[in-house]
Amino acid sequence: MRLSAANLTWRAAGRAIVEDVSLEVRSGEFLALVGPNGSGKSTLIAMLAGLKRPHGGAVALDDRPLAALPRREAARLLALVEQQAETGERLTARQAVELGRTPHLGALVPWSGRDEAIVREALEAVDMALLTDRMWHSLSGGERQRLHIARALAQEPKVLILDEPTNHLDVEHQLGLLALVRRRGGTVLAALHDLNHAAMFADRIAVMQAGRLVALGTPADVLTPDLVAAVFKVRASIETGPDHRPFIRYAPPAPAPAETPAW
Repeated sequence: MRLSAANLTWRAAGRAIVEDVSLEVRSGEFLALVGPNGSGKSTLIAMLAGLKRPHGGAVALDDRPLAALPRREAARLLALVEQQAETGERLTARQAVELGRTPHLGALVPWSGRDEAIVREALEAVDMALLTDRMWHSLSGGERQRLHIARALAQEPKVLILDEPTNHLDVEHQLGLLALVRRRGGTVLAALHDLNHAAMFADRIAVMQAGRLVALGTPADVLTPDLVAAVFKVRASIETGPDHRPFIRYAPPAPAPAETPAW
């Protein structure tokens, strides 16, 4: 399933947070969204997921306007993992993941063995099967993040949107999560902080700067020393790994010039 944005714009206090962004996440593609803090990534993702109504432009799933879809149908097609999503409810780890099945249930479609199996597989996929009875408030930030991802997997969406999903995760679980999402297939849009993670897992990379889309293409085409310097304000060299994907080697900041004595 394709997820497309046409001329999306969002403004706050008279200032453009996202300005005239158009892009398409192709069916079955892993598209990474990168950019410095304040570049508009989270606002763009909120519009693509239907949480914010654009001040201009539109979002579509396979040419169907997202805004026109009933909420339950949209939730069966698209799942979002936010940066921070907490709950005051007294839930166990398992109950938090079971919420992902809500769009598929109803008066005529009760909980079944299939739902049980989907939830169990989602918990196993994020390495949380041994913590199913733990209460939400007793879990670490990384464990909660893994449950958010399991809940989205249990939702069985055609399109999965992830807003900095590796926050709070250790390196093992960062790589494991991205490998899981890549292996699962489907259409994926993930906002990532780590450019090397984007290079390692994404089919294409979209780069945001000051609310605008400034680059879109394969990792090798997009991740150049000039772009990294212009957008992220750091010096870097680009190496090519055995898989022909780029690897970014950052240079330390140049030392500040010594102050001239006042005398």
